[in-house]
Amino acid sequence: MEIRARAARRSYRALVTVASATLCGVLLAPAGAQAAPPGPPPGQAPSTGQALTTASATVPAKASAKVSRPVYSYEGAVRESVWVDTGLDGDGDGRTDRVAVDIVRPREPARQGRKIPVIMDASPYYSCCGRGNESQKKTYDADGDPLGFPLHYDNYFVPRGYAFVAVDLAGTNRSDGCVDVGGRSDIQSAKAVVDWLGGRARGYASRTGGERVRADWTTGATGMIGKSYDGTIANGVAATGVEGLRTIVPIGSISSWYDYYFAQGAPLYSSGPEWLSDYVESPEARTRCQAVQRDLVEGAPRTGDRTALWDERDYVPDAHKVRASVFAVHGMQDLNVRTKHLGQWWDALADAGVERKIWLSQTGHVDPFDFRRATWVDTLHRWFDHYLLGYDNGVEREPMADIERAPDQWSTDRVWPPRATAATTLRPGTGTVPGVGTLGRTPAAPGTTGTFTDDRRQSEEDWAAAIDRSTPAKNGFITRPLSRDLRLSGSGKVTVTATPSTTSAHLTAVLVDLGPDTIRDYGASGEGITTLTERTCWGPSTTADSSCYRETAARTTDVAHTVFSRGWADLGTYADPDKGRPLTPGTAYTLTIDLAASDHVVPAGHRLALIIGGTDSGLIDPPSTTPTLTLDLARTAAKLPLVGGAAAFQRATTGPVPRPGVSGESRPSGVTEPRPTPPIPGDRS
Repeated sequence: MEIRARAARRSYRALVTVASATLCGVLLAPAGAQAAPPGPPPGQAPSTGQALTTASATVPAKASAKVSRPVYSYEGAVRESVWVDTGLDGDGDGRTDRVAVDIVRPREPARQGRKIPVIMDASPYYSCCGRGNESQKKTYDADGDPLGFPLHYDNYFVPRGYAFVAVDLAGTNRSDGCVDVGGRSDIQSAKAVVDWLGGRARGYASRTGGERVRADWTTGATGMIGKSYDGTIANGVAATGVEGLRTIVPIGSISSWYDYYFAQGAPLYSSGPEWLSDYVESPEARTRCQAVQRDLVEGAPRTGDRTALWDERDYVPDAHKVRASVFAVHGMQDLNVRTKHLGQWWDALADAGVERKIWLSQTGHVDPFDFRRATWVDTLHRWFDHYLLGYDNGVEREPMADIERAPDQWSTDRVWPPRATAATTLRPGTGTVPGVGTLGRTPAAPGTTGTFTDDRRQSEEDWAAAIDRSTPAKNGFITRPLSRDLRLSGSGKVTVTATPSTTSAHLTAVLVDLGPDTIRDYGASGEGITTLTERTCWGPSTTADSSCYRETAARTTDVAHTVFSRGWADLGTYADPDKGRPLTPGTAYTLTIDLAASDHVVPAGHRLALIIGGTDSGLIDPPSTTPTLTLDLARTAAKLPLVGGAAAFQRATTGPVPRPGVSGESRPSGVTEPRPTPPIPGDRS
């Protein structure tokens, strides 16, 4: 299951089909999906009864090797559970909480006197909801020993000399403590495991007693990975600066929990973190964690005011503590964990000089295993080999960014955003149609205004579809058709000066590419992918843990426009972003709205549009009143990250417009040719 606050309101295109499944980012799996037979080598389709066997290594891999190889037995791997002491007593039972740590590791290295690194996924979803596109859960034998581990990380990496560690966050599955939704308990329950792996914390053979267990089989080098909530925990643990955490791979992950539930004071969902805590915690935790639940309710008021609770769950200010490298993956159309989380985290990591890499897809809240599988497994393999095994394979010298330009079509950038990117101010102007103006570099004349009335029934899609018409719920500002491709890369801002007619108002700003295109259908079930019946296998399997997963394909749709960046705010936060206040009708207020990070090319012949409206139906909650807002266009502007800056905008908005079907240039400035897709990874020799 995935993070979404609760049975959320339907978005404009049924973004979330099962609300409780959104933050976990999973789809319902067919019965028996985990019981697939053992599979063939990675990337090959399984045939009935075919099994993969791996040779036992007798010679350790050399540090100079380019790639780790599957030389260890998966079937004969050690599978064990350890309970690590967190040092906290979140449930108030008088003893420190222990979190369950399920481990699968190759047996041979310890016999050879070798220690191995760890790939770790700390999650609240292992028993309540499942992981991945097929909703896999952990499974155990009659004695409580682990048998089945969700996802392919164990099947693929254990034979290659890694341990896979699956941690139940405090208050979930077999762990003590309470779920506090990104707070101290969540982060410490995962950090304690990193410390135990490094010999700095205590582990035990049982939940309540038992002998001490030491992780004497590991180097202590740990990489954390996970999608959504899991990746959020990786961000939070990295922000503690914990020793031994060498890399993190956060996929569609949160960087600040306030920004998950609110957008500059505007509520994004009809509930707070207490719903999510209750949803994922174990039955025992629901009984003993009532005090934590009360704290979540009282500390997260629906007013949208920022409180100490949210400060504790904001990892961005601690980005300077991060020692790990970061490989971030995000869907640019993820309306669950929106790309504001990625943008502010990425920028803070850049300021701190953290080594990093990024993939940006056209999907919604989707794992790269399900939109670019072969390339993802190959890249992740080399990433872990470099940062956890120390192999000099050059992965850190490859282009920093891979960006999906069209379904299954990718380009790369040496750095991201490109060095030629410059914040460029574009300004709205009036047009011949009321409510439909121009977007350019020239400021509007003083006193020029635009007006709209909040309509909580309409969405960004409704506004964009009516961009050339005068409609009462939005103002739109449009460039002329572009003569050249224009690329926007990074995060933008829109400063609005608005006069409300009532005591409350919410604002939305969106950027739109006006022109026909074929895109991933991120608003449909699957958020840009279709799950097929065929399976491919990514490592050896056992009868209890299959490495074979259903393949996917891009689910596409033809559109007349594409919304590619968004931002929302409560106008009442004009004076203090952390606290809203009632508005005085008839008084002008100036507010800057953060636009979510993106990377989008508006092709020659298309138009770039900025839309300013009120409540974006399905994405933010409406204000307590229904205001009419008057925009002061002379004091309203968008500062956008244009590759090539003002000069690129000038070139794109002058000169002849190409005929339909003829591009203005071969590719936009700053975009390199895509790398060839590597062959499906198998057992390399």
